[in-house]
Amino acid sequence: MAALEAAALLAAYRSGELSPVEVMRAVLAQAEAREGELHALCAVDAEGAMAAARASEARWRAGNALALDGVPVTLKENIAVPGASYRLGTAATADDARADFEAPPAARLREAGAIAWARTTMPDYGMLSSGLSSLHAEPARNPWDVRLTPGGSSAGAAAAAAAGYGPLHLGTDIGGSIRLPAGWCGLVGLKPSHGRVPIKPAYAGRVAGPLTRTVADTALMLAVLAQPDARDPTQLPPGQVLPRSPEARGLRIGLLLDAGWGEVVQPEVEAAIAATARTFEQAGASVETLGAFTTREMADGIDRFWRMRSWLDISALAPERRARVLPYILDWVAPAAGYDGGTVFQGYSQMQALREAANAACEPFDFVLSPVAPMPAYAAHRASPLHDPARPFEHIAFTLPFNMSEQPALSINAGFTMQGLPIGLQIIGRRFDDAGVLSLGALWEQLRPAQRAWPFNAV
Repeated sequence: MAALEAAALLAAYRSGELSPVEVMRAVLAQAEAREGELHALCAVDAEGAMAAARASEARWRAGNALALDGVPVTLKENIAVPGASYRLGTAATADDARADFEAPPAARLREAGAIAWARTTMPDYGMLSSGLSSLHAEPARNPWDVRLTPGGSSAGAAAAAAAGYGPLHLGTDIGGSIRLPAGWCGLVGLKPSHGRVPIKPAYAGRVAGPLTRTVADTALMLAVLAQPDARDPTQLPPGQVLPRSPEARGLRIGLLLDAGWGEVVQPEVEAAIAATARTFEQAGASVETLGAFTTREMADGIDRFWRMRSWLDISALAPERRARVLPYILDWVAPAAGYDGGTVFQGYSQMQALREAANAACEPFDFVLSPVAPMPAYAAHRASPLHDPARPFEHIAFTLPFNMSEQPALSINAGFTMQGLPIGLQIIGRRFDDAGVLSLGALWEQLRPAQRAWPFNAV
């Protein structure tokens, strides 16, 4: 039951075949069985979850169930819930830090009857692509190989999803933090168009979105998350988010295998993405190679801007708290202490330069395909594949552009390495076409070879 998809659970609740109570028990048992090696969760409210499950069961019996009634969901620990711990993955925050507001995505899921039973781990301030954290004794692990990271910063969410801790998991993404862990864990992870899912706090490039095991579940979750909330001034007006009937014939697809900077795509990854493109071509799409459109200047400028943003936050901490920040993060932000205003402004301007370049490059195509990352998952105790704070973003050259451009981008499994590790395919759509990327993802689910069994059991 813990491994069932949300769509299947809702059908079983409707028919009376299953109850939210027995499903919630099964999810809690699955998490208990795997947490000793995965470290995906930072808080579990078993008592509250069971009370919510009983209330959901009563609504189903009375015939007034809600859109996601009784479906278990986890929330990343930077999604605010009133009274919940709000430490942002870092030991530098106060031990008793609590949220005093409910973030829009949490509110929408609660209003739809989903059971938010646990909070998932993340690295310090969400600034790493792994689960390494000064707050949590052990980093989150990848269920496909527990020696490896699930990715980050939505690290615990991805580990929980791939290990069968229920069907729905909520992450956030500012440079790849949903898509990278989704890609490295074989999941479906959606970075929606900016503003599609209202969020608080909101700022450039930041979105919240689903991590699930199927496109159908991602679409179900997005339909709930994409409801208006005036607290986010970047919110989009309500629009179509449900997938269309998938059809490849006549589509114009761009194939991006060279990002223009960063780590070179490894051969197994390139082969898997190229094979995906050929499959779509055989189904009737027109595929054309898309050349690199981002530059080292763009990447380094945004890196400097983000270092300054984080340096301002960290330098404002009391010295004893600042010392608790993960050393890698301290080393990363340290150069910002010497930046002048011109350096920071130039860095900020590269966000707009990248936005314009990405939208212009993608305009001739209905969709663009690329790797999610140039390499498969890496060691769990590394902050990034290179583990070098001077070169922190060499692996996000395919994901970062679409945060800045505000386009929807979907991660979905393309295949596996010889070692059995997932390889993430990124499907990028034109701005606002969230339904389109979900549709092409659903078509890929139909066209791709049979997938390996999910790693639900302990290794």
